[in-house]
Amino acid sequence: MKTAWASACIVIAGSLGSGAASTAALSASGTIAYPTKPIRFVVPYPPGGGTDIIARIVQQKLSEGLGQPIVIDNRGGAGGAVGTEVAARSAPDGYTILFTLSSHTINPNVFKVPYDVARDFAPVSLVASLPQLIAVNPAAAINSVKDLIAAAKAKPGQLSYASVGTGSPSHIAGELLKLKAGIDIVHVPYKGGGPAVTDTIAGQVPILIVSIPAAMPFVRSGRLRPVAVTTLKRSPAAPTVPTVAEALGIKDYEVDSWYAMFAPAKTPLPIVERLQREIASVVQTTEIKEKLLQQGADGVGGTPEELDRIVRAELVKWQALVRDAKIKAD
Repeated sequence: MKTAWASACIVIAGSLGSGAASTAALSASGTIAYPTKPIRFVVPYPPGGGTDIIARIVQQKLSEGLGQPIVIDNRGGAGGAVGTEVAARSAPDGYTILFTLSSHTINPNVFKVPYDVARDFAPVSLVASLPQLIAVNPAAAINSVKDLIAAAKAKPGQLSYASVGTGSPSHIAGELLKLKAGIDIVHVPYKGGGPAVTDTIAGQVPILIVSIPAAMPFVRSGRLRPVAVTTLKRSPAAPTVPTVAEALGIKDYEVDSWYAMFAPAKTPLPIVERLQREIASVVQTTEIKEKLLQQGADGVGGTPEELDRIVRAELVKWQALVRDAKIKAD
């Protein structure tokens, strides 16, 4: 295993991005010595939420690989926009990294945000993939997602579903289901997963769409009945629960609540590549894979190019959905 001193002093060859020479440590030969001081993870959500939990799961192992401490800086507010702007306006030197989730590509299509996702960030790597879970109150006569669709078609506009808020991945998953399955169900936004779960269990709302970690304790206790997950692959946290795509034969139905790392735009490529190599290694360790699985997440890794393709594709995909579903900011 590399010592912390050796990790900290690894010299990464490569040219600097435009305007970044003053913000990176340079050797006499023009190469970048990185990292040489603590790194800040800006998490644009409050402590204790899903993004914060995933960031803290990888924090220590990634710190060991890089040979420098990683500090979590929670900057919640405006659905993630406050912290995301902080990261976007930070120096492109590799010492401020945005650790966020898939709302990164949803928010610009629903809300007016003070940054440009494609222009202001350099993708680093996917970290984990997490499905939304579609579940129902056990008192409802719904045992599968096919039953849900049939019930919705029998009573157009009379069934409702709870989400964790307008513009959230759970809201997007519900609206995409409505469009793809041709149903009319009413969106009931909550301020977080806790209240949404509570009201569904109490029977105030019959259908719930929420991240799998928020729902699984209640699925195990029998207070919620799972009917489908929103990713293309089944979740290892709930392997018996089918995907929407397989249950309904809708091959292009997918809402992946991924977690990822982004650097400010113009961060030197060698720094981005170093960060990517380290996080890809971390998420494949047995320890981290098990911790992610406990949260219902799959460790992913992946190249900056792969993350960039996902971001650009989703910006277009969610723009079309927001338009077609007539989603408006609250």
